Amino acid sequence: MLITHNIKLSRILINTWQVDLIMIVSCAVTYFAREFLITHNLDIPPIIPGVLGTAIAFFIGFNNNQAYDRWWEARKIWGMLVNDSRSWARSLINYVEINEDSKPMVKKMVCRHIAFLYTLKGALRNYDDSIYTKYLTEEELKEIKKHSNMHNAILNIQSRDLQTLSKDAYIDGFRFIELNKLLVNFSSQMGMCERIKNTVFPTTYTYLTKVFIWLFVVSITLVISSYVEYWSIFIGWLLGFVFVSTQINGMGLINPFENNSASIPLNQITRTIEINLLEMLGEPNIPEPIKPINNEYIL
Repeated sequence: MLITHNIKLSRILINTWQVDLIMIVSCAVTYFAREFLITHNLDIPPIIPGVLGTAIAFFIGFNNNQAYDRWWEARKIWGMLVNDSRSWARSLINYVEINEDSKPMVKKMVCRHIAFLYTLKGALRNYDDSIYTKYLTEEELKEIKKHSNMHNAILNIQSRDLQTLSKDAYIDGFRFIELNKLLVNFSSQMGMCERIKNTVFPTTYTYLTKVFIWLFVVSITLVISSYVEYWSIFIGWLLGFVFVSTQINGMGLINPFENNSASIPLNQITRTIEINLLEMLGEPNIPEPIKPINNEYIL
């Protein structure tokens, strides 16, 4: 997630340079084609790029709005995970009757939740984050690796242990219900994240936007080349760059769980929860918070 208020032009150009080259070539080809081939045979009315520009603005506005909605929904889900994670640890630590048998189980259930968060984060970002292994026993690791959805398997283990706490009378019925509600919340939040990740943004919108931008660049170059001559190459690219950079930056939010500067800072959020829960347990070895990269963004 970007944390700086000023975005470097170089960062924008890094994301758009390939499209910029294509637009410059298209504008140059269009200018020379009009200059030497169609200058006396075809006159493009100015209304064409005007209509195309309006259509592109609507398409880009819709795309960016929907992309931001996906990003913001993902951020709200992980915000709920932060709150419920703290409630889960606080309830286990303070509401379970502590003795020699229940104390290790409480600690194990809190640490197991940290493993749940890391496995969920790894699934959303398509890599195996091995940090979760230090919060699980060998038996639990063997069990969850039999499942394609490891974070769901961890919730299943949590449910078993919660049932054990209830059977052994370490928690009463009301506290059991409240703790189980938190497990249901974790399952719902997990499902919402998977829905966002697995729902592909309609490709027709992004495809048509790219086509319309290309048509706009060509038509605006044809129209203004008779007035500014070869400067129409630069002006055509500049106007196209406005649309392209806006569209690309908006589309960077479509997949909010990707490991890039525009995504939700899952590393930071997961580490924050990990620190909070370990501090609540009174653990001596607390990991460091995630640091921003170049004071520009945080993952």
